[in-house]
Amino acid sequence: MLDFFNKRFFIIFLFPLLLGGLTVLSFEPFNFFFINFISLPLLFYSIIYVKKKSKSIYRKKPFFKNLFILGTSYGFGFFFFGLYWIAYSLTFDETFKFLIPLSLLLIPLFLSLFFSLPITLIGNYCDKNISSIFLISSIFAFSDFLRSKILTGFPWNLWSYSFSWSIESLQILSTIGFFTFNLLIITFFFIPSVIFFQNKIKYFFVAGSIILIFSNYFYGSYLINSTKLNIEQKKINFKIISAGMNLSDFQDELETASKLIKYSEPDKKKKTIFVWPEGVFLSPNYEQRDDIKKLFKKNFSKNHIIIFGANSIKKTDKDNKYFNSMIFADSNLNFISQYNKKKLVPFGEFLPFEKFLNSIGLKKITLGHSSFSEGTGKSSIDLKFDSLDINILPLICYEIIFPNLVDTNNKFNLIINISEDAWFGKSIGPYQHSAKAVFRAIESRVYIIRAANMGVSAFISSEGKILKNLQPNEIGNIELEVPIIEENKKVFKKDLIFLSLLITYIFTFFILRKLKI
Repeated sequence: MLDFFNKRFFIIFLFPLLLGGLTVLSFEPFNFFFINFISLPLLFYSIIYVKKKSKSIYRKKPFFKNLFILGTSYGFGFFFFGLYWIAYSLTFDETFKFLIPLSLLLIPLFLSLFFSLPITLIGNYCDKNISSIFLISSIFAFSDFLRSKILTGFPWNLWSYSFSWSIESLQILSTIGFFTFNLLIITFFFIPSVIFFQNKIKYFFVAGSIILIFSNYFYGSYLINSTKLNIEQKKINFKIISAGMNLSDFQDELETASKLIKYSEPDKKKKTIFVWPEGVFLSPNYEQRDDIKKLFKKNFSKNHIIIFGANSIKKTDKDNKYFNSMIFADSNLNFISQYNKKKLVPFGEFLPFEKFLNSIGLKKITLGHSSFSEGTGKSSIDLKFDSLDINILPLICYEIIFPNLVDTNNKFNLIINISEDAWFGKSIGPYQHSAKAVFRAIESRVYIIRAANMGVSAFISSEGKILKNLQPNEIGNIELEVPIIEENKKVFKKDLIFLSLLITYIFTFFILRKLKI
């Protein structure tokens, strides 16, 4: 038995695969964050072990090949168990069912490159010393940064999200930004690695890290407890509606509108903004239907604004452009404003190389027309309601996972996020998705109003507190008077802080390596 655990197959394939899968338990809905203090140090020592053995019993095998397989195995376990719910979205159309096995294999395999390439790159420089901690932390953090940027980006389940349970620890996000925090968190996760280092300075390193962790926690607690709303703070009454509808239910648009209005429980005398989920109306012609307009007129009044997701169309001389849109409408279904989604889901909302893939029978996963087009123009929406001027940052579904969308020069004092999470069924997907909203609220220091069909709908405060929520299986509405935060200062791009700290890490690595620390 002992001999098996020393075998190359176990060391570079099976063990890291299990470690990667285990790491998923650190994220929503499990939140066993302490697992990362085990899995990452074990991964670190696996790299060192493979490096050592590659010079002895593995010498017949290329050194970099061993490291590449190790990184790929860890990444595959991490993304397979963390993203298995993607396959569920392929079950709603017979056309896509043959892609389910491919999605379960190819997506995790491709994304595992964000582990295998960094590990292959730095593996030869990893040793039992503190300099290696700075090296591996910086390369992992930079890999996460790249994953959020290249090929439209996919910043899902980055290491920082394992701290979604502790809003005290997250308050510093508004100052240093997400990716700087992510770099520091990765470093903390690697700290247990130093236990077996033959270096006395390790005690100072561990002590300093622990002091930083607790200092940040107490700083966050202080910010949360000291934050008090101004008595004169302007508030607007919002209602979030969840109808718990299956994807097939959206085919009948009149019935869809009837259900959402029923659960909205409108009071014609009460000034209220209603927020419905994404993709309520699939046909772009819904606003021309008299039966839906009559339904709106009958139930809503001039005291109301209704926000919902819908497919929209822009007709041009050459062709028609379709958009996934957030619509702001009055009680007569007249458009007040419109936002077209800018961050589209590859293969879900648009097909790369569409003409070619269409020719072999493929189409986008979401229902409706051909590939959506990217929205252009201003990202925020200026809205006047109840004599108040509101500047809203609309984020549709997938867009809530991108930290850079709130780190802009656009001034906004409220975020509205609508989503359609029925695609992910009864999986961990909706919980992972909603956790991202907590981070965006803290980063921007504004309230977030999130309406998600078959997902987690919630009012989230500027400190990341979940004030009210509806779980994926709950139907009805939640209501809250939401403060409109007027002062929303954004100094500069927080990515600069991250890149500066990253460079500092690299210099620290070379200095400590020179000093053999």
